[in-house]
Amino acid sequence: MADPSSYRPKPGQIPDSPGVYKFRDEHRRVIYVGKAKSLRQRLANYFQDLSGLHPRTRTMVTTAASVEWTVVSTEVEALQLEYSWIKEFDPRFNVKYRDDKSYPYLAVTLNEEFPRVQVMRGAKKKGVRYFGPYGHAWAIRETVDLMLRVFPVRTCSAGVFKNAARTGRPCLLGYIGKCSAPCVGRVTPEEHRELADDFCDFMAGRTGTYIRRLEKDMMAAAEEMEYERAARLRDDVEALKRAMEKSAVVLADATDADLIAVAEDELEAAVQIFHVRGGRVRGQRGWVTDKVENVDTSGLVEHALQQLYGEETGDSVPKEVLVPALPEDPEAVSQWLAGRRGSQVSLRIPQRGDKKDLMATVQRNALQALGLHKTKRASDLTTRSRALEEIAEALGLDTAPLRIECFDISHLQGDDVVASMVVFEDGLARKGEYRRFQIKGFEGQDDVRSMHEVISRRFRRYLQEKERTGEWEEGTGTDGPGADSPAVGPAATGPVPAVPDQDAAAEPREDDGRPKRFAYPPQLLVVDGGQPQVAAAKRALDELGIDDIAVCGLAKRLEEVWLPDDDDPVVLPRSSEGLYLLQRVRDEAHRFAITYQRAKRAKRIRSSPLDAVSGLGETRKQALIKHFGSVKKLRQATIDEICEVPGIGRRTAESVAVALAAAAPATPAVNTATGEIIEEDDGGSTA
Repeated sequence: MADPSSYRPKPGQIPDSPGVYKFRDEHRRVIYVGKAKSLRQRLANYFQDLSGLHPRTRTMVTTAASVEWTVVSTEVEALQLEYSWIKEFDPRFNVKYRDDKSYPYLAVTLNEEFPRVQVMRGAKKKGVRYFGPYGHAWAIRETVDLMLRVFPVRTCSAGVFKNAARTGRPCLLGYIGKCSAPCVGRVTPEEHRELADDFCDFMAGRTGTYIRRLEKDMMAAAEEMEYERAARLRDDVEALKRAMEKSAVVLADATDADLIAVAEDELEAAVQIFHVRGGRVRGQRGWVTDKVENVDTSGLVEHALQQLYGEETGDSVPKEVLVPALPEDPEAVSQWLAGRRGSQVSLRIPQRGDKKDLMATVQRNALQALGLHKTKRASDLTTRSRALEEIAEALGLDTAPLRIECFDISHLQGDDVVASMVVFEDGLARKGEYRRFQIKGFEGQDDVRSMHEVISRRFRRYLQEKERTGEWEEGTGTDGPGADSPAVGPAATGPVPAVPDQDAAAEPREDDGRPKRFAYPPQLLVVDGGQPQVAAAKRALDELGIDDIAVCGLAKRLEEVWLPDDDDPVVLPRSSEGLYLLQRVRDEAHRFAITYQRAKRAKRIRSSPLDAVSGLGETRKQALIKHFGSVKKLRQATIDEICEVPGIGRRTAESVAVALAAAAPATPAVNTATGEIIEEDDGGSTA
């Protein structure tokens, strides 16, 4: 591991101008390429105190052994040079998008004497017109089959074409009218190229003019009583309309645009692109990438633009590119795109209307692509096995942790403090065994104390279940799981103390209504947090005399794994399947906890002083509010006035009056900004 100060350039040596820089390792391999408006300011960021750098950046600068740069005159040149170097050197610390599939294109070989329509994959070739990409090759073939009756362009291979020319007999498509048969001279090269150009124009979105022309010819043929020709033209129009229906209109103004959306987490990002031509979605593609460098959404968008258009020219670059976030230097990127296209390109974020709605659709596709990628990765048995083995090796466990439980604390500024427990068995979520907890041992915000309470409650229930089922008996000495604890466990003088059923209301229940049992212990207990949370969890287990469950914590900011009593964390490789599994477990616990916390908060906000009145149902509450107009006016009413409400007897009216008097605010609330007294909510809610 190199010390960045050993290769740091001398003060004043780095120019204050636009440029591109390369970090190289000790073997002179390029490991990172970047660009900057000011090389001096950007490179200075890499040579600050290592503790202040993002973990990915810190790994890169300690892997590097030297840095060099090239000065350019404009930011556009820097963008182009950065792309060229990334393609040339393939640096390990740069974001590299990888296609999640090999996308097929509809290609027209305009570089041949007799252009051919075919399905193509892989690198694009010069002189070939491409349309797409498409999700499936069969979708291209269906479209081509419909259009060949109108544009009978050659689709055969070079061998078939030469054989037909040699024998003087066309292939089957030539006999049924789906090929103009240039191989046997039925059309001249010029006429065939004109058919190919019309085919390309139609695929490029210029459909309305061509269909109107066919309809006009059809009407003229009918007037001249050429009914067979009119019928053929009618069928041609229907075929073209069916081909158009395969891609519905999404933008009414016949827009040519590409829409790019990004879905990301801490380690990976998915990019989805919709290609819209003539207002219709003509193609879709997507990538998934590892975030090997410290990059935000703007950076991911810029990398995606380089990947998309770095090799494209002309109409392949659309007039408009819609993105979820603008790159760091949008003007330079726009100029670069304009240079690739040969005319102005608009790069912007859609704010309203159809384009914003379509961008939301692309974003949903990106989220689904990322979720599908993670699901495929998680569901693979070999991958899960490797992940569990890596966790066992990193944490020093005797066996792979087949059952993992993870705990997380959630609250909103100390209110509605809750916790979650999620269970993964053999690397897969067991949602039927998830649990939720309300923190009741104290008030306020204290994640460490909350974690101790939750772990204690969960494993007290576990010990109770073991005693109830007779898995161990009292007085078994040091062999029992509670032998080290004089207060709780089988080695105590009495049975395990009863624990109030604080979690019953939040747990899934058995068919008979009883809470499901905490009967199975995990091999690994994971907490969301660092050293303090891990220490609290370990202390709770020690107090219960449980010493056969491994404990670790996963700190979200740096993705470090903390073990009890260790001053330094365990750092798993970024590409580690074990780290990926721990992150999935932690993120699921966080999701489950925050969902419960939000539900509790929403319920609390909707609460009313009338909730404290015993026997007062929702119907009569609404009747009271409707009669008086608000809780404030109800509080001011007499008992006799309350009795006037249908369904409210005197005893209930007295209970309502007492409850409202007890809940009355001692002093009026005041808006500190304006000095105004805040009136009570007319709807009867008190937060």
